[in-house]
Order: sequence, then structure tokens, then C-alpha cells
Amino acid sequence: MIQVYRGNIIESEHHYHAAVVDHNGNLIDSYGDPDRLIFARSSMKPFQAIPLVETGAANHFKYSERELSLSCASHNGELIHRETVLEILNKIGLPEDALKCGAHIPRDIESYKEHIRSGKDLTPVFSNCSGKHSGMLATAVYMGEDPDTYLEISHPVQQRILHAISDVFEIPIADISLGIDGCGAPAHSTPLDKLAFAFARLATPISGQTPHAEALKRISRAMMAHPEMVAGKDRFDTDVMDLTNGKVVAKAGAEGVQCLGLVDHGIGIAVKIEDGQHRATSAVVLAILEKLGIELPEFQNSKTYQTYRYPVITNTHGDAVGKIVVG
Repeated sequence: MIQVYRGNIIESEHHYHAAVVDHNGNLIDSYGDPDRLIFARSSMKPFQAIPLVETGAANHFKYSERELSLSCASHNGELIHRETVLEILNKIGLPEDALKCGAHIPRDIESYKEHIRSGKDLTPVFSNCSGKHSGMLATAVYMGEDPDTYLEISHPVQQRILHAISDVFEIPIADISLGIDGCGAPAHSTPLDKLAFAFARLATPISGQTPHAEALKRISRAMMAHPEMVAGKDRFDTDVMDLTNGKVVAKAGAEGVQCLGLVDHGIGIAVKIEDGQHRATSAVVLAILEKLGIELPEFQNSKTYQTYRYPVITNTHGDAVGKIVVG
């Protein structure tokens, strides 16, 4: 249980489910229902990037590690993110409106204000999913497939992704129910423990044992080398990967999902907050690490760690008026 205090009074509570799984698929620890069927949402992005690598599209278009990391991103919409997406589109010869992810106000509010002051409208490049979509388009262009319909589940881009997820998660395709994500792309449902299993494999892909191992190695390496592209300023995914120097691969998802893969331990952690709140996901993951006795001193000894492990409730003046406690 997660308890949210205002002053000394518990104002709200959240319940969570979590699974800790090793790269052999063994359940090491769990909370709530580890078999709970969930949509991983954006936590699925590293696995959706597998065909970008395996088709040869990433090599053909000379994807840098920064660009590959961005293909797994739920980014802030900072200038570095927007410029990189536009660079990818330029490489593949498509205009920005080829992105079918839609547009939304970015997390980077200063960029948004500057854009509005210039008299411009929001465009798809501001979408936190524009990196993923540009990767899907790159694959379609390289394979000579219709870029206008790349989001349709019957499109070869989505079929390759579906098969890759089935392989890595060890779930038959018939058992993967589909929804539509906020960006219009297919969203894949999986049991929570299978999501943790997949992140264990992402963190520690073993050639000859892990399906799509070489692609997963390249993807996780890119994410850890360029965590600023995965999320951005003041984001848990970016900060935990930046401060642990290649020991953790992390990816959040909407509706209270947070995943970690631990390179040295070969395990994955997947968390789902029951009511979809995201404000305590980092605290839950870090509490689980503490319970497991896993030490990440570069991160745990930092001030940044305290921010994520012990979230503070603030008012509009920035004053601390409460706290979030993981039980």
C-alpha cells in the first residue's frame, strides 16, 4: 500500500502490484497480483524497437545511439528531442506530418511557451511518442512498405513488433490482447510478471538463449548510454540510468507502470499502480530494491535518490505540505 499524507493525516491510499523476475523466468518476489493482466503502455517501447534494428533499417539510415535511444522514449519534448526526431525524418525522407502520433502539450513547459510565443501551433514532433513513431516509419520506408498505414495492426511494421513481443515475453500471439495507445499505436497486454521477465532479458540478453538478444543488447546499450533521450530533465528513467552508469535500464509507462532491468543481477522489476496514479512509482521500485538488498551506491547516495524514494507533496507556493510513504 502507498499512503499519501497531508500533514500528519493520511489523505489518500494507492495499491500496487509488482513482480521481480530473473532472466530465466523465475519469480523472485511479488506484491499484490504478479499475474495481473496489464497494458505496459510506453514500457513496451524498447521491445517495439526490435524490428528497427533487426530489419537493417537502423543501420541503413545510420542511426546513432542517441537516435536509437529516442526510439524508446517518452520524452519531455525538449529541443534536443524535437531536433533529433526531425533529423530522423530527414534521413528517411518524410515530412513531420507523416508522424501519426498526434500532438500534445509537452512536459518541457518552457519549450511550449516559447513555441506558442512564436505564434506556432503544436506539431507531432512535440509528442512524447514521436521517437517511437519515427522508428516505425524508418522501418516501413526501408522495407518498402506503405508509411501512411504503419499504425494498422495488419501492417508489416506492427506484425513484426507483435512477433518480437511474443518471442521475448514468451507469450503466444493469440494470448496478447490489443488496445490502442494514447499515440494511436497498438498497445499490447501482458501479465505483469512477463513484463518483468522481458526487462530482465533487456538488461541481460544472452546470445543463444534470449530471443532477439543482439537487438536487445544494442537497444539497452543505447538507452543507458543516452538516458537523456529516453525521458529528459527531472525524470526518473533518465536520472536512474544516468547515475548508475550502465547498471540499470529503466522505462516508465502510462497509468502507473514502471519497469527496471538490473544488468549485474539479471533481474527485471515491473510495477503497476492499481488506480493508474504515477506519483509513487519510483518510490515503489526503490523500496523493492531496498527489500531485495540491491545496492546502487552511485544513485542511492545522491540527493536525487531522496527525491524519488521519499516524494514530497507540495502546494502552489512550492511548500512541502505532505509526503508519500510506501508500505
